[in-house]
Amino acid sequence: MSSNAEKLYKVIANDSKKKQSLFMTALTNPKKALDKICDIGNELNISVTKEEVIEYLNTIDDEATKMWLVKARGGL
Repeated sequence: MSSNAEKLYKVIANDSKKKQSLFMTALTNPKKALDKICDIGNELNISVTKEEVIEYLNTIDDEATKMWLVKARGGL
């Protein structure tokens, strides 16, 4: 069974406008990007928490995602 975070990630990944908007936000304010991800989930009735999003993104083997997560946690 997939998690809501995984479902939401797939929806966002397939929506170029949402993906581009999140990318632009993440460049300047990674923590706000996490908020936006949760907001998109609420709009789509796919409820997620920031922690669930981070936990799911940690499972993705993608260097850019991992760098963004470090930055979102305040590590950079």
